[in-house]
Order: sequence, then C-alpha cells, then structure tokens
Amino acid sequence: MEVTTKSMPYEAWKDNEYIEKLVNELRENGTNVVVGNLDKLINWGRSNSIWPLTFATSCCGIEFVSLGAARFDMARFGWEVARASPRQADFIMVAGTIVHRMAPVLRRLYDQLAEPKYVIACGACAVSGGPFRKSYHVVMGCDKIIPVDVYLPGCPPRPEAMIYSIMQLSRKIKVERFFGGVNRKQKQEEFLKEHPIPGVED
Repeated sequence: MEVTTKSMPYEAWKDNEYIEKLVNELRENGTNVVVGNLDKLINWGRSNSIWPLTFATSCCGIEFVSLGAARFDMARFGWEVARASPRQADFIMVAGTIVHRMAPVLRRLYDQLAEPKYVIACGACAVSGGPFRKSYHVVMGCDKIIPVDVYLPGCPPRPEAMIYSIMQLSRKIKVERFFGGVNRKQKQEEFLKEHPIPGVED
C-alpha cells in the first residue's frame, strides 16, 4: 500500500520504509470492512485539517510564521487555523530552543493538547540542542520532554521543509486506526512516565 498525497509522487518521499512498516504492523491485526472504511474516513478528515499550536521560542518561529503568508500559503493544505489554545490544536511544532526553565511549560502545553495529539521537532535546537548542544541551560532535544512524531532538521529550516514535515505527519495520521486495534496513546503514556519533569504532575 502506497501512502502518499495527490501532489507528490510516491518516489519523492523520504523514509517510505518507516511508513510502510507502520502500514504492515496495522494490517497484521486485521479488521472488518466497515470498521476499516470508518478508520479511513476519519483519518482522511483529520489528516487534511491538522491545526498547529502557536508555539515558537526563537528563529524557527519566524520561518513558521511565513507559512501563513501568501508565498507559502498553508491554507491550501487545511493547516491555516493556528490556535493560541492547546485545547483546540492537533499538534505542536516545537519551533526553537527549549531551555530547562521552559521544559515544564512545554510539557504542560503538551498535556493540554486534545487527543490524539502530535509533535514536530522543528530545527536543530528542538531536535538535538543545535548550536547550544552540551550547554548548561538548553535541553538536548525536546524528545527528552515529550514524544516526537516528526523530526525536522535545519538551522532554521526553510518554510518548504516545514510544509514537507507537516505532510509527513499527515501521512502518519492516514495510517492510524481508532477502531482496528493499534492505539498510540499507550506509548505516549509510557514515554511520559519514563521522562518525569520536576514541577509537572502526570
């Protein structure tokens, strides 16, 4: 099964093996026709209207803001509804440096996101600490605080790369199942228990 979008051929995607592995894991459990089609219908709607939380701490945020302007126009993908409240957002794009004092705030915002929720680590700082790697005040990647679904390298990444990363997240959403068996919420809860943050209750 080729999980892709109309505008890009299958060969243009990177890391197709990972997505195909997800598809194969989901197929192993099997599901009936009605439930399978219901999953497809739900995921079609969700993958084409994922709303980001407005969250930026440094220069990657400026690049993310340009996605809403006419040149890149993220409205054509259905992502233009950037929410200021985590309770109305589908995913958080961690755009910028996360210092240790910001870690509890990021975890709290993640906890307040509505289920199902997703995370994109945007830029070198959010992925691995970036130019501040091994420094005393910066978290070495936001995956030390919250589970990450898509990693977007760059310092800062171009808006085109951000569009690509959200399209990759959309592809992951398309192969999820709500009724057919696989549920990612359990993995999230396990991650959060293994990565406690001082001052934040799970």
